[in-house]
Amino acid sequence: MQLPTTPSFRLDGKRALVTGASSGIGLGAAVALAEAGAHVVMAARTLGKLNEAVDAVRAKGLSAEALQLDVSDIAQMSEILTQQDVFDILVNSAGGGRHSPALETTEDDFDFVNDLNVKSAYFLTQAVAKKLKEAGKPGSLINISSQMAHVGGIDRAVYCATKHAVEGFTKSMAMEFGPLGIRINTVCPTFIKTPMTQATFNDPERVAWIEEKIKLGRVGEVEDIMGSVVYLASDAASLVTGTSLLVDGGWTVG
Repeated sequence: MQLPTTPSFRLDGKRALVTGASSGIGLGAAVALAEAGAHVVMAARTLGKLNEAVDAVRAKGLSAEALQLDVSDIAQMSEILTQQDVFDILVNSAGGGRHSPALETTEDDFDFVNDLNVKSAYFLTQAVAKKLKEAGKPGSLINISSQMAHVGGIDRAVYCATKHAVEGFTKSMAMEFGPLGIRINTVCPTFIKTPMTQATFNDPERVAWIEEKIKLGRVGEVEDIMGSVVYLASDAASLVTGTSLLVDGGWTVG
């Protein structure tokens, strides 16, 4: 009897771009990909903290380099990426929110979150996919979305709208990119303990609400996201595209 062989989760010889890589989920994704054998280009707006992160990754004997990149500056971002070698993997982790009741949303807050979470993500994904197509190479593009792309959230009307939008363009791009061998998916975390979410975790009422909604009874850690990123980047997910991997502790089940 010939047994099937488990596809490899290794990423040796692959080149990955991770945005928002100086901290939080982006840093976790960068470490995970590097541990799986990829050379990781870690991107963020400011070099100080980014260089510290890259040095820490290299100190583990892993392959990484820093790239100063402001994804909200579409023209500059596109120009920088044209000068880069093709990326086999993209983890689009740069993002943010300005949370408030819907009746208090300002146009400035709406534009800021939409430009960062949707417009920047869209055109960064486009730029990486263009180079893959030109090179005739397959690839795996991963957008860090949110459980809030599948439900609503208190004081998060704008944030939810942007993450629903990310899910939409991911599915549409999957239809277009599939014939090119380029896969694109989202990872949808629940509340993860990061510097960006610290204010939420400082609010006892919010913590109680979060713990009540998460069926596994605990909030997320960055480590909870790392395996999902490696899976989607690897040959183990070679038939997975246009879908959402929910890492939400059961938040969205009911």
